[in-house]
Amino acid sequence: MAKDAPPRWDRRMQQRLARGEAAALGELYDRFAALVHSQAHRMLDDEDAADQVTREVFGYIWENPGAYDPKHGSMRSWVARLTHRRSVRRLRGAHGEDEGPRTDARARELEHRVLKASTAARADYIVASMPAPLRAALELAYVQRRDYRQTAADLGVTADEARRRLRLGLQLLSTANTRPSADSAPPGYGPTP
Repeated sequence: MAKDAPPRWDRRMQQRLARGEAAALGELYDRFAALVHSQAHRMLDDEDAADQVTREVFGYIWENPGAYDPKHGSMRSWVARLTHRRSVRRLRGAHGEDEGPRTDARARELEHRVLKASTAARADYIVASMPAPLRAALELAYVQRRDYRQTAADLGVTADEARRRLRLGLQLLSTANTRPSADSAPPGYGPTP
């Protein structure tokens, strides 16, 4: 997965998109399409819906390059937010008005699914964004079921360093469970696309 781009790249990319350079959209797509698709797929659990969200996100970016403000974060984080919003909208729409009136129980169930999908997407983003040594330690310990001593040996570090990496990685990952407040989005990102 692509790393966050430097701010200079973000500004240049926005300028190129604003000029209507199709090559810029292609470059942006090459850099972030895997992020968009995997985040949408994780939230929606539907390949076709993830494909559609990917098309919608890049279509929105092409039509609204001025909606991105480099002062509010990286292009990568903006693209991830657009993906999250589109996926939540699609998830809510899939359980919306065409199934009859919304009951309190259905509304709670839908909000639970949205929260669960959002938490999973945040966890994916956190893991993808964390430094490679932390990610490697977590993968060895939790995916490959190694204890901290085996993890240390596989990574070629001390047992204390392996424990430190695991602890820090888990601390970062635990933030995925925190529910963002409604006003946590930076100003200037306006309504949901």
